[in-house]
This record gives sequence, C-alpha cells and structure tokens, in this order.
Amino acid sequence: MAKKLVIKVTAGADAPERCSQAFTVAAVAVASGVEVSLWLTGESAWFALPGRAAEFELPHAAPLQDLLESVLAGGAVTLCTQCAARRDITEKDVVEGVRIAGAQLFVSEIMPDGVQALVY
Repeated sequence: MAKKLVIKVTAGADAPERCSQAFTVAAVAVASGVEVSLWLTGESAWFALPGRAAEFELPHAAPLQDLLESVLAGGAVTLCTQCAARRDITEKDVVEGVRIAGAQLFVSEIMPDGVQALVY
C-alpha cells in the first residue's frame, strides 16, 4: 500500500459523480490510516469556501461537507494558487485548515517513492 495518497480533484458541481468519488476516496483513505493530501483545482476550488461543500448534493453519496471535514481532520487540503486567483479566493476566504499552494508543492508531494497520485 502507498505510504501517501495525493488526490487532485478538478471536478465540482459540473461533474458531481467524479467530484464525489474523489472526496470519498480521500475520506476512506484517511479513515484507513493512509496519509492523504487532497488538492482542490478547477471547479472544485469553490469547496474551499465555507458552506460550499454543504450545498453540494448527489443522490446515494455521502455529504460532501462530511467528507471534507474528515479529510481536514486527518489529512491535508490544498487549494491551487492559480485556481484560487482566477476565482478571487484568498487565504482569508477559505475554510480553516485549507492552505493555498501551487504546482511546486504538488510536484514535491507526488515525486517521492511510496506516493500514489490520483486525478479526478
């Protein structure tokens, strides 16, 4: 099993099943004791804002807010710098525990041995 799982989610409400799958895998991995880093990019960037995950609905899926809270409690959640800038989101706007960082950090997280990266 990978020592660390890095998940980049590019989908939001525009592709709800793909979005929900990414958050579900991240939360299950955290619950399983895997080190998890979840990256919010593209349309998923909006979920870094308070209340946005609670607005997301998908039948037969766990509430996105609960999944996000699970990942924040046991892993890392990062909002892409460029994605944040394109949406006028700043550090003061995001949910507590969400950091804003760019490609350099993403690459440094995915390159070590024992890391599995997934993109949704």
